[in-house]
Amino acid sequence: MDFKRYDTIIDCRSPSEYAHDHVPGAISAPVLDDAERATVGTMYKQLCAFEAKKLGASLVAKNIARHVQTLFADKQRGWLPLAYCWRGGKRSGAMAHILREVGWEAHTLEGGYRRYRQWVVAQLESVPEKLEFNVIQGPTGSGKSRLLSALRQAGAQVLDLEELAAHRGSVLGNLPDRPQPSQKWFESQLLAALGALDAARPVFVEGESKKIGQLQVPEALIARMRASRCLRIEAALEVRVTLLLDEYRHFLADPGSLQAQLDCLAGLHGREKIAGWKALAARGAWRELVARLLAEHYDPAYGRSSLKNFTRLPEAQTVRIESADGNAFAGAAERILDELVSA
Repeated sequence: MDFKRYDTIIDCRSPSEYAHDHVPGAISAPVLDDAERATVGTMYKQLCAFEAKKLGASLVAKNIARHVQTLFADKQRGWLPLAYCWRGGKRSGAMAHILREVGWEAHTLEGGYRRYRQWVVAQLESVPEKLEFNVIQGPTGSGKSRLLSALRQAGAQVLDLEELAAHRGSVLGNLPDRPQPSQKWFESQLLAALGALDAARPVFVEGESKKIGQLQVPEALIARMRASRCLRIEAALEVRVTLLLDEYRHFLADPGSLQAQLDCLAGLHGREKIAGWKALAARGAWRELVARLLAEHYDPAYGRSSLKNFTRLPEAQTVRIESADGNAFAGAAERILDELVSA
């Protein structure tokens, strides 16, 4: 689907439908809001179809008029919009009709959001195979996300799955100020990110499991990553503890939230070990707690899964991070890119 040829993508669905997922970059211009849609739908099913259509028409006309007066007030004669709704039917058709009456060459997306969603699923099955990935591997706390950021700043192509998923990929990975997106919105953003990449240049990505928090990474992307070249990042335990304390500082301010998350590991480690970790948190022994979590939970889990899932990890180049300072990551990124050029 070529959305770039249009000046504006207009999502005519209700605000809740838009919030769940939409074409990236589309603006929300509902012809019926959630309450109006529910009222019209209930009337149609339970009372009178004719009266429901009459009410719906008046609401649609009122709402589109408001959008013309506000959202579209500054659009010039040559403006080229594309409108879509659930199936490319009445809602987007009404919007496009009025916009065309104004004088704009408004188009509708045939098949609407349903067709767009089918396209996203199909693209996510084929696009990853066209890209060359370099997978950043390393145990928890070694600074993989920071290295990705340094690589991006150095001019490399980066796919940051954890940023798209709003999650750090571990049991403590929830972000305090950002809920995870819906699975569909994650996939829409992921496809947009993949589509912006140059297939002629390598892409750096962090090695992930099939799930990041509650979100599923598309199977084709996981398969491509697991068969790709790896870079192994290493850091001393003290460096890793420092990095993790910085990333998870919100738990220091909310120990109750940390203890709730630790309870999720009771099935793996037993209540006695969980109680020991909680005791460390209760007395503020943060560095000792993080070191124990690494040694007793994260490192064994990484050791079990990494070699099993990433077949080229044994041949990986090792990248050593000497400190938690940003300059250490910037230097590592420069070395990686220099070696990539000379290879």
